[in-house]
Amino acid sequence: MISIFKSKSEKEKLQKKYESLMKEWHALLNVNRKESDKKFAEAQLVLDKIENLNPN
Repeated sequence: MISIFKSKSEKEKLQKKYESLMKEWHALLNVNRKESDKKFAEAQLVLDKIENLNPN
């Protein structure tokens, strides 16, 4: 039986989260520097997790 809904891999989920955090970071960049720095730090942690999934 063919599955209609393919579940996303951990990497795909993390990439989506990273993209979302970077969009939020960019939106906050000129509004609230402290909050934008927090979003950027969160995005970097997610990026580190992505890199650890694929040790090349």
